[in-house]
Amino acid sequence: MNGKARQVRNVRSVVFTAAALLIAIVAARADDGAIISRWYSALLVADRTELADLLADDVRIKLDDLGIVQSKQEFIASLDEWKGAVAGAAIRHRIEKSKGGVTTVIACYDFPDNDMLMQETFAVTDNRITASSQAAIAENCEAY
Repeated sequence: MNGKARQVRNVRSVVFTAAALLIAIVAARADDGAIISRWYSALLVADRTELADLLADDVRIKLDDLGIVQSKQEFIASLDEWKGAVAGAAIRHRIEKSKGGVTTVIACYDFPDNDMLMQETFAVTDNRITASSQAAIAENCEAY
């Protein structure tokens, strides 16, 4: 094999490796997006089983505005109260950015009597949410 043929072969190998890596990164981001969508769908109906499946056993959920950090068990236990609060509500969300396994979301919680705009972050590892934080951005969703 001459030098030019070897160089073409090396370039092809590098291009193939880069393409495979890019596909893996895009697939991982798509999986995180699917997990986030499942989260909001389950949250809207307070689906304990689905939410428990999405959360890692050692997850920490930080509710900045309330000054609370919940474990998985504490979060699941709070769903009875949440179910009453979310009755008749809607949740809209959009992913603002996703990098290094951390996804930042803007979410509008449209409750029957009011709405809230929130910034929420999710750390996802092995298709499980390992950390989440939530903070209010505005007392309405006009900026959504």
